Amino acid sequence: MRALWYSFTTMTSLALLFVGFSLFSAASLALTHFRSDHYRDQPMSRRMGLLLLAALCILQAAHFGWLYLELPWVETLTYRMTLFVVAPAFFLFSQPLLQPDVSVSVRPAMAAHALPMAVAPFVAAELALPLAFVVGAGYLLWLGRTLYALRAERESFRREMMLLGGVFGIALGVSVLGLLQASLPVKLFFSLYGIAIGAAFFLAQTALGLRPALAAEVTETVQTAYGNSTLKNVDCEAALSRLEALMKGERLYVDPELSLPTLAERLELSTHQLSELMNVRLGKGFSRYLREQRVAAARIALCEEPSASVLSIGLCVGFTSQSNFYEAFREIEGTTPGQYRKLHAKGGNRSS
Repeated sequence: MRALWYSFTTMTSLALLFVGFSLFSAASLALTHFRSDHYRDQPMSRRMGLLLLAALCILQAAHFGWLYLELPWVETLTYRMTLFVVAPAFFLFSQPLLQPDVSVSVRPAMAAHALPMAVAPFVAAELALPLAFVVGAGYLLWLGRTLYALRAERESFRREMMLLGGVFGIALGVSVLGLLQASLPVKLFFSLYGIAIGAAFFLAQTALGLRPALAAEVTETVQTAYGNSTLKNVDCEAALSRLEALMKGERLYVDPELSLPTLAERLELSTHQLSELMNVRLGKGFSRYLREQRVAAARIALCEEPSASVLSIGLCVGFTSQSNFYEAFREIEGTTPGQYRKLHAKGGNRSS
């Protein structure tokens, strides 16, 4: 009996740690990853991503109240309704990224995804949890089918897909857990649920740490994967030469507002043509290509302008903030701009 009590206590303590991590992680993601410049062409995904973070925070706060303060927040109507928000919010976050060619006129019909939350107040409390997880399992099946259709493109995102696959596995496990909820001790169930949400946050943070602009790059790759070739009547070599001239000659990358449509217009290509050209011929999407151009220019400036501050160099090559600059530089070079300067500055200059 004492061993069982000790294991429950340990599980509860671990759950509280994961709850705390989830809340801080959600705040970090909202302030860093879900910035408007990361979702410039996908405002729907950004809004739904922020809604998803808010919903998960509400659930974790309720778990904290139940596990630590012994307050029955998990029995409230707010908790039940929030359970029905998570899966639709995740769907509406993922759908514009994984199916970017869905007509905007069709998207208002997605208001139907609010129905689960709307019916939640009328569902008996003892049925709410299992029903919410059944709904979640349905959305997971959609996500699994969509990702399976993109299996040929996963080589570009091997590490990230493995991490996000872990999130998928956790979500599937939680769905099963919800169906078994009635047969588990209440405190154990909510401890496991809190741990699962925290673990999903950890894997998502790791994936985004490896690839900060993952959302934009996935969208560009999907557009290429789903579409028929748009390059049949395009002189690809000439287009690539013009692209290099714009970057090397005109230094177009220094414009912080440079976007895929703007660059495509300068090259006299459609957005899809430029996206496919970059993915097929260069092996990277627009977001990655642009960051590489800016980081390459920053590398030169860091060595040749030892008196200039790191921030001023980042802004001069087109980044909009220090965090944006450091994020991209670390992703591409594996070190910070300051450390790079110390290692490569001319004349042994060691200032950063």
